[in-house]
Amino acid sequence: MTGSVTVRARVPLRLGLAGGGTDLSPYCDQFGGAVLNTTIDRYAYAFIEPSDDGRVHFVAPDLDVEESFPADLAALDEARLGLHAGVTRRMITQYNGGRLFPMRLTSYVDAPPGSGLGSSSALVVALVEAFTTRLSAPLGPYDVAHTAFEIERIDLNLAGGKQDQYAATFGGTNFIEFHANDRVIVNPLRVRQSILNELETSMVICFTGVSRRSDEIIAEQQRRMSGPTSGPAANAIDNLHQMKHDAIEMKDALLRGEITRMARILNRSWEAKKQTAAGISTGLIESLFECATANGAIGGKVSGAGGGGFMMFIVPPHRRISVIRALNSAGAVATGVHLTSEGAETWTV
Repeated sequence: MTGSVTVRARVPLRLGLAGGGTDLSPYCDQFGGAVLNTTIDRYAYAFIEPSDDGRVHFVAPDLDVEESFPADLAALDEARLGLHAGVTRRMITQYNGGRLFPMRLTSYVDAPPGSGLGSSSALVVALVEAFTTRLSAPLGPYDVAHTAFEIERIDLNLAGGKQDQYAATFGGTNFIEFHANDRVIVNPLRVRQSILNELETSMVICFTGVSRRSDEIIAEQQRRMSGPTSGPAANAIDNLHQMKHDAIEMKDALLRGEITRMARILNRSWEAKKQTAAGISTGLIESLFECATANGAIGGKVSGAGGGGFMMFIVPPHRRISVIRALNSAGAVATGVHLTSEGAETWTV
């Protein structure tokens, strides 16, 4: 593709409905993991534009960061925007013979870092998608998701699981299975539109106001997964088994349109998740949960690893506005949310 063309990519963020944490190694390698998630109308964006000054520019206006480098891969070692540098290094090395070209690589995300909506992984997928189009790389959806996973977890050594990259790439409502040797199976669910409408009308998402770093929670979960077969380790494994079972049951409830049953599973899974590591819930999270419940919510959990970020609630539709107002009055930022069916998209201008 000619260097005078601008490439844009847009990738959806996701809500984890059930099973999050079972996509972490070593649990999924030993027992197999299962996650149910759905994408929402918040996005990560990446643009690759020509650069007229012969340099490479990384720009993240949502983070107030802009930096510039010579068109040399070695120069990227000094980048503050590590995700941009990691994706650029991998894609240029693998699909352009290591020849870095002048460009302006811009990104932004419709959620703050540490949101629990898979925003970092969605951003990596958006960057990979943009380079895939710009370099005419032979990557299908599974390849894009796996490449994004490897860049985050191997190249950049960032803690986390596998679900976010696949949710962002494929989009929609998916039951995703995780097996040993990085084998992942994405099962798109054919949910009746009337059921999706009812679920969407029953959902409230709420930003706690706290952006959290998930790496400490994830590291503790992984330590417990690898620990002795008694004490906290055994308890963590048992709760992960419960969360995987909840993902399977949640899928059944969703396909049947049993929203109240989904809320019960959400609550049960949230209690199990809190037992897998310290710091998943906080005083603020518990107070917001109590606030939502007091005003009509029938189920809820934190989306993502925990410690902050976004919470999600299932609410009878006629109580939805009451819950949103109460959470906003408590200092959070609560809204409704729209579910989406499309995954990663790229286009040129």
